[in-house]
Amino acid sequence: MAARFVVITAAFVALSLAVFAQGPRRDGRWEVKMEMEMPGMPSGLPPFTTTQCITPEEANDPQKSMPQMGRGRGRGADPNCKMTDYKTEGNKVTWSMKCAGDTPMTGKGEFAYEADAYTGTVMMEGGRAGAMKLTYSAKRLGDCVK
Repeated sequence: MAARFVVITAAFVALSLAVFAQGPRRDGRWEVKMEMEMPGMPSGLPPFTTTQCITPEEANDPQKSMPQMGRGRGRGADPNCKMTDYKTEGNKVTWSMKCAGDTPMTGKGEFAYEADAYTGTVMMEGGRAGAMKLTYSAKRLGDCVK
């Protein structure tokens, strides 16, 4: 019985290490839910949910850590926005962001990854919207469909 427990535990640890070896973010097809809070915005706005395919290259690129809908609702990254202070500690990723251009903004993000899910928060200041808080929760649906 004890030997079986050791084998199962070792297999679980090996699988966990394989999942995080590429970095905390995984490639694949993800369902991402975003909720947004802004001062003066009516409460109870419905969350925005999207499905997106993350390639292995995107999963390992710190500049693409923020979900696509948070970078223009799926239109891709804003070339005026740059991530800095990107840090990974275990399954937690933090970063700062600065957007130049017509509507400069700054922000900070923190995401916690599991094997097939993640949660995160992004706080933004400036721009036309003023302050906003974006809250994310996501689950991996499987591999990307070609």
